[in-house]
Amino acid sequence: MACNDELYTLEADLKNKSLRELTDGAEKDPITKLRLLCLSRGATGILGLGRAFRAMDDDGSKALNEEEFITGIHDTGLDVTDDEIREMFKTFDEDGSGSINMTEFLLKLRPKMSQSRISIINQAFDKMDKDGDNVITIQDLKNVYSVKENPLFRSGERTEDEILTEFLHNFEGGRGNLDGKITREEFENYYATISASIDHDGYFDLMMRRAYAMS
Repeated sequence: MACNDELYTLEADLKNKSLRELTDGAEKDPITKLRLLCLSRGATGILGLGRAFRAMDDDGSKALNEEEFITGIHDTGLDVTDDEIREMFKTFDEDGSGSINMTEFLLKLRPKMSQSRISIINQAFDKMDKDGDNVITIQDLKNVYSVKENPLFRSGERTEDEILTEFLHNFEGGRGNLDGKITREEFENYYATISASIDHDGYFDLMMRRAYAMS
């Protein structure tokens, strides 16, 4: 299903490029710094930031106030002042309500994509999401992905469920809840980061079609 070697190479190139740009000494606005920091942590960097912020959402409002935002940015290790963080908050708080919708925040933070890239990502997600509930689970994957040719399955080292769970964890990163359930937002954020390392829409489209066997 997936061109893993290709994705790993693209991700490694993106991490190295973003880290170089982040530390090159050139003056950058705080939002650009935050985006580069996330990209330097790989395809799940933005997802990890989203999870860290959501962990602070005690009331389930899916929104952050200024104090929570300042704490969250400090926790990332980003080299910015409190005044710079407040300016970032004002930028994201477009309606001046005193809070930031986390979904909108992550959409603005992730690298921009053309509509054609967004479309092919959603096609891939829809192909796997067999029951149409906007969440990909192991059961969904069993309907579209056979592990019979996987060397680890054939040798008996891994079960079908273990291999499929590992595939799902690719989109969750090395930390977080690792619940084995991938939302459309997580899937889009993952490929938005991969997209940042690919210059041409045609190549991105080809990569996605090959990875998910789409005609």
